[in-house]
Amino acid sequence: MTYTAAVVGASGYAGGEIVRLLLGHPHLEVGPIAAHTRAGQRLGEVHPQIAPLAGRELIAADADALAGSDVIFIALPHGQSASLVAHLPPGVPVVDLGADFRLTDAQAWGAYYGGDHAGSWLYGLPELPGVREQLAGATRVANPGCYPTAVIMGIAPLVAAGLIDTKPLVVVAASGTSGAGRSPSDTLLASSVMGSMSAYKVGGMHQHTPEMEQALSFVSGDEVTVSFTPLLAPMSRGILATVSAALNPSIEPEALRECLHAAYDREQFVHVLPEGQWPQTSSTYGANSVHIQIAVDKHTGRVIVVSALDNLVKGAAGQALQNANLMLGFDEGCGLTDCGVAP
Repeated sequence: MTYTAAVVGASGYAGGEIVRLLLGHPHLEVGPIAAHTRAGQRLGEVHPQIAPLAGRELIAADADALAGSDVIFIALPHGQSASLVAHLPPGVPVVDLGADFRLTDAQAWGAYYGGDHAGSWLYGLPELPGVREQLAGATRVANPGCYPTAVIMGIAPLVAAGLIDTKPLVVVAASGTSGAGRSPSDTLLASSVMGSMSAYKVGGMHQHTPEMEQALSFVSGDEVTVSFTPLLAPMSRGILATVSAALNPSIEPEALRECLHAAYDREQFVHVLPEGQWPQTSSTYGANSVHIQIAVDKHTGRVIVVSALDNLVKGAAGQALQNANLMLGFDEGCGLTDCGVAP
């Protein structure tokens, strides 16, 4: 049996990536593809790489046109999903790639995003404890952000096991330019990005900070604080995240690696690399995978975890499809690969 998937925000990078992945899915076919400012254009005009559907017209994001689909992916800018969702039938499975339903704390939403808080949905990171089971049969899922996915996947097992000091975790992470979306800006011009790296939203200002703290506090059972410094890297895709924390002095360093292996050795899309091999974004290009490595700085008594992923796949569209597979009862890996494309 074939199911129909609608994609809202299909003209953006994440939305286009969902369409691309759906074309390789054995049980899902591309249904309505919607956009906002680019409604009326052909898909090939905005995503020439998706040649099989180049002639399909992007429609307006209308709830009535989407309601007949078996699953709906929403890849709109933050703050724009809630008004559309309010008009969708409650039984239709929806995966929202925006931030509208990720945060449980209305005050955190107001501080980092502004406007009214729309509420919270199931946070769709299948590898977190208990989430995979909750996704089965769910109809509303909030897809995690790209930075949070890289950070949470790298450090969550150590946080859950109480092996590190979580007040605070220090995160420095670099992202490719596609993480900022498709809207043009001076800071994303090729002449501004090429041959340069820059920090932005420094000092706890990045909107993904409360999302990281919320998810890690959930696995910890106690409050976790995150000091996050994001960097813009001269590449189109990828995130490389470094997380540093004080090591519990009673813990042997070998226990840290054992903890990661215990958490992830049976996971299809998470790879703890052999000692001495460090994650690189190129290895995850096009894949729904996370590569993780760990080291202990004995000089400072700190543990360092490094993780890499493709921000448009495991950090967005691939994870959304992974969630939808679980919601609809398909094999979790349908339409996805954990093998990157390199060089």
